[in-house]
Amino acid sequence: MRRRTSISEYARPAVPVAPCRPVLQRTPASRRDERVATHTGSTWYSPRQRRREVFRLLTDLHTFRVVGDDINGAFTGAELTAGPELGPPPHIHRNNDESFYILEGTFEFSLAGQAFTAGAGAFVHLPRGVVHTHRASGGAPARALVIQSPAGVERFIEEAGASAADPTNWPAPPPLSELERIVAIAHNHGIEVPPV
Repeated sequence: MRRRTSISEYARPAVPVAPCRPVLQRTPASRRDERVATHTGSTWYSPRQRRREVFRLLTDLHTFRVVGDDINGAFTGAELTAGPELGPPPHIHRNNDESFYILEGTFEFSLAGQAFTAGAGAFVHLPRGVVHTHRASGGAPARALVIQSPAGVERFIEEAGASAADPTNWPAPPPLSELERIVAIAHNHGIEVPPV
């Protein structure tokens, strides 16, 4: 075995490593909102500090961390704070997968009729085309990082929800007429709410 003689030899891998190809490409529309940095042949994107508007949909709060316009439609990443009162009705995403990384508290999920709970540190994947729902359990709010791929759900939440002026004030569950309005908007965004 050959002895290494300089510090630069320690920094190089013993086996040649091919540089990573960028997964995402820059687009003219997103150049304003991103900084691009390059390291060892790979490219990553960091959205500039965007206005972190919080949207309320039913009793859930959604704070978008990255949206489709930031990364060429690859996915939407949002911090979800779910209220203990009510989650969304059982629904089906026709166009995207949904994954939860639980940050705090406990969530109750239903996937294809099977109920289960998941607490902090758990990762839950809800594939497109399968009926599912979620809500905070244990009588307390719960938080998760929610990734939906591909992006687009942010447009639904912005249209169906409302800006949360006071994110610490939990509203009562909405009346039936509000649920009917949300279901109609959901349909326009590839989200189906089957009859109960």
